[in-house]
Amino acid sequence: MSNRIDHFPNLIIRRLVWEDLPSLEWDGEFVHFRRLYAEAYRRSREGEAVLWVAELSDRGVIGQVFVQLKSQRHDLADGGTRAYIYGFRVRPPYRQQGVGTRLLQTLEEDLIERGFRRAVLNVARINLEARRFYERKGYRVIGRDPGRWSYLDENGARCEVHEPAWKMAKELKCM
Repeated sequence: MSNRIDHFPNLIIRRLVWEDLPSLEWDGEFVHFRRLYAEAYRRSREGEAVLWVAELSDRGVIGQVFVQLKSQRHDLADGGTRAYIYGFRVRPPYRQQGVGTRLLQTLEEDLIERGFRRAVLNVARINLEARRFYERKGYRVIGRDPGRWSYLDENGARCEVHEPAWKMAKELKCM
């Protein structure tokens, strides 16, 4: 199977900067996560997270992924050996063309350089396409997660989420 990233020779995978935050809202579709994105950015400035974007110079940000390095939930991210991947998305027109693969490869290489040995993520049980993607990339289901979490929307209202998920993990190996 060829890597279709050749369709996008100008694809850049880079760290997110403050000015990128509005582009993560995808023309209003994810505006309700505005505060969540700002909080993730704050954690990245404190060294607790790394935020990545996929960008096409002529189209802007087309993908994103967040990596939590340290969390109060040590089963997800313990600050030294285990990191938690979340907020992974690629705009629909660019899916299944290698963008997600490049994002995942970049973050895994970065984690290995930092000394992390395991990457953990949750994928919604109903998102079979994403689960298959992660399995092709070496992730294995290690359990279930109730998928209960909350966030403050752009107006400051608390939103409760219930999205049952599969907890998946991959042992990272030096390249």
